[in-house]
Amino acid sequence: MTATEPAVSEAMAAATASQPAPGAAPPRTPLIARAAAELVGTAALVAVVVGSGVQATELTDDAALRLLANSTATVFGLGVLITLLGPVSGAHFNPVVTLAEWWTARRGGPGVTARELAVHVPSQIAGAIGGAILADAMFGEPLVKWSTHERSAGNLLLGEVVATAGLILLVSGLARTGRLRFAPVAVASYIGAAYWFTSSTSFANPAVTIGRAFTDTFAGIAPASVPGFIGMQLIGAVVGLALVAVIFMQGRAST
Repeated sequence: MTATEPAVSEAMAAATASQPAPGAAPPRTPLIARAAAELVGTAALVAVVVGSGVQATELTDDAALRLLANSTATVFGLGVLITLLGPVSGAHFNPVVTLAEWWTARRGGPGVTARELAVHVPSQIAGAIGGAILADAMFGEPLVKWSTHERSAGNLLLGEVVATAGLILLVSGLARTGRLRFAPVAVASYIGAAYWFTSSTSFANPAVTIGRAFTDTFAGIAPASVPGFIGMQLIGAVVGLALVAVIFMQGRAST
């Protein structure tokens, strides 16, 4: 045995000890890191949504082109953010997604705890507000100016139910079938499509809805319209969870 062999053996043993046992759950990221990821991710998402809306408004008067630019930027931005921050916090960036995971955990499935819920949701809301202010700052808009864009018609509220239900069905369905690795592409693609097939242009996110009230630009929403949108998003989350329970129902083992 050479003099280097004990050192090599000790290094290999230390490396083996630092790895989780086969089948064991990997160590979770510290809660403060997950909260920071949710805050930064939600801020970046809102900055993309608001900023691309302002840019599109400055470049064209065509409403269809504005929406196309806005939705395209959101698709790419959201996909990148989920890819980057998903391994840290799950990249929810959305209180209804976090609530859905908390509900799943309460019923014995994987998800977030009540403590994590209480930390993530305020982080998402703070991030959304910060993202709107940042976008306004980048384009020389007033840092905080309440939106005057009313979005209270019944058809728009229905659109939010549909958009949110579809999002929860998608995210929870991917989790149930072990395909969360496809989340960056699948979730970003769904949101991009929902911009166009829902009457509300798919906010589907209470934190983003609150943040977008702080900017009187293309992507804004009047504060008076915020409660209605959030209420419909919560209803959509319930509908989405119900659809998950039915569609991905697990059969009983035969005896």
